[in-house]
Amino acid sequence: MNTIKNKMFPILSASLLLLGVTSCTKLEDSVVSKPVDKTAAAGNTGATPKGDASTALQSAYARLNDFADQSNTYAMEEHPSDEMMGPTRGTDWDDFGTWRKLHQHTWDATHNQVNGAWDNLNNAVFRSQQADYFASDSQTQLKAEAKFLKAFYTFYVVDLFGQLPTTDLANPASGSKILSRSDGVDVITTDLDYAIKNMASGSPGKATKEAAQFLLAKTLLNKAVYKQDTKTPAGPFTFAKADMDKVVELCNTIIASKKYDLAAKGKYFDNFHWENSTRSKELVFVIPNENGSPIAGVQNRYRMTTHYNFTPDGWNGFTTLADFYNSFEKTDERIGGAYPGVTDKIGTRAGFLAGQQFDKDGKKLKTRGGADLSFTGEINLAAAGEERGIRVIKYLPQPGNFGGEATDYILFRYSDVLLMKAEAILRGGSDPLAQTPVAVVNSLRTIRGASSLSTVDLPAVLAERGRELYWEGWRRNDQIRFSKFTDPVDQRPNKSADYLVVFPIPQKTLDVNPTWSQNFGY
Repeated sequence: MNTIKNKMFPILSASLLLLGVTSCTKLEDSVVSKPVDKTAAAGNTGATPKGDASTALQSAYARLNDFADQSNTYAMEEHPSDEMMGPTRGTDWDDFGTWRKLHQHTWDATHNQVNGAWDNLNNAVFRSQQADYFASDSQTQLKAEAKFLKAFYTFYVVDLFGQLPTTDLANPASGSKILSRSDGVDVITTDLDYAIKNMASGSPGKATKEAAQFLLAKTLLNKAVYKQDTKTPAGPFTFAKADMDKVVELCNTIIASKKYDLAAKGKYFDNFHWENSTRSKELVFVIPNENGSPIAGVQNRYRMTTHYNFTPDGWNGFTTLADFYNSFEKTDERIGGAYPGVTDKIGTRAGFLAGQQFDKDGKKLKTRGGADLSFTGEINLAAAGEERGIRVIKYLPQPGNFGGEATDYILFRYSDVLLMKAEAILRGGSDPLAQTPVAVVNSLRTIRGASSLSTVDLPAVLAERGRELYWEGWRRNDQIRFSKFTDPVDQRPNKSADYLVVFPIPQKTLDVNPTWSQNFGY
């Protein structure tokens, strides 16, 4: 994954924030500022010296690029679910079992993806906190963006790890404070309330009022999960009506802004086209990319799944599960098919790739051994042939510009707003517009080419969220909220232990900081 190198502002080391919490290993910033007299700058108070807020904010935005990688946070939200797995093929994709352990729920506190996500996210929280701290009272928009980013990164720390390290930058010598999952939710909502009140609308490539409303709705929808007793983290959950009412209100506000709309019928994959910044009105919050020099390029999203003999050539890695693929109606355009300007030029289709694969001229593609390349649903996670597993192309490769696509990488999408609203109503929320969950869900299904449902319940919403948002980094989060995460799936035949809905605190963190305690069950 490409990263951005930013100029560094005068700061205390990130390790000072975490006091033993491991720091990110991908710090590429260079110190260009003159040394700061900390005593003078802090007014002899011991506070962190103030730096340039704009530079700090740029550094906080740069950490979003981590989300476009196929590992760490993205992997932890997808591989343990019912829609993705990473089979080992001979010696390919073994990687010491890292992908298998995620899908089979056998990770531990030394798992490399756990370590990587912990480092990246806590570093991102810290950088966002600095931007917030450095901003003056008159820099309202900048401070609001910083608080949004801090809430965004904190959401993922809370979601994945259940504990949150934080430091008072005005008094860093007081040491790191470890917040509970419940307290972390309160931090998120406080920051987002400020952001919503003080941030303007704008383009999806930056934090906006609508993005903050989206994230607050997402947080409140998960609040029952995050407020749950740590010894029963898998539920059952009690969703407060006031929270669900607020989710409906926030979703209605985003809808009423008229800034967004679903892609026209037959245009679902325009959301993931290299011109999605102009083709799609579903983009609420994205990482913007430039043609020829994307900072968070999407090429790993197609290369991580396609075969070596594809155009462009792939890494023959991740697959979906046959049961998940079979949950789609054949008329549902989200299942994929030929895409003009891609399939006719390079042969690659959009969506799910099952069965015999062809090049642009209709000639059968072959395996490396010369057999017909036909992707099958049957797969052995530990020992798979190169043709095993149904593949997924969500982001489209641009013919003649592989790896240089200007595709904006999506973090929040408008269809999720509609599905959050339907779910909140089913969980007890009231809609002043009197829309029913079945009406909301069918408005989405109809435009995607799926048949209308006569009734909609919570399992139907979970299924629809999968069909609409597959491989976009939400599935683990959704399955936990619907109490389905620990259920058996292909290549994981037994029900998992409930404590696995939260990942462990990395062992290396516990080793250097005795004030930390491990999450329940580990």
